[in-house]
Amino acid sequence: MMKCKAIQTSQAPAAIGPYSQAIAARYWLFVSGQLGLNPKTGEMAGPDLASQARQALENMRQIVVAGGSDLKSVLSVDVFLTDIGNFAEFNEIYKEFFSDHRPARAVVGVNALPKGGCVEIKCIALCGVE
Repeated sequence: MMKCKAIQTSQAPAAIGPYSQAIAARYWLFVSGQLGLNPKTGEMAGPDLASQARQALENMRQIVVAGGSDLKSVLSVDVFLTDIGNFAEFNEIYKEFFSDHRPARAVVGVNALPKGGCVEIKCIALCGVE
């Protein structure tokens, strides 16, 4: 039977519900959706897409690292935007984190996100947890 391991780091915000920051299973790391929350304060990094997107991506990076991986091992990214009109702006920010390595990705427009966020990001990465 394959074992699963919950991943937890103080370098990203604690889960705001009954879930883990990520789950590692054999070679896979499944990172839960990350809002633009500052891990020290639990508050949004700012009111705008740019500050929330950068923080959400940094939160995701910290969880991926805590799971024994890195952004170059991310296979797939799902992005949820409350204003799909911010797609181009988000892409510019996203390139700060994924320039040469370009995982598969979906961007979906949604009506609302927890805590009034304007972006949420989740991913699947390769890792070496057994």
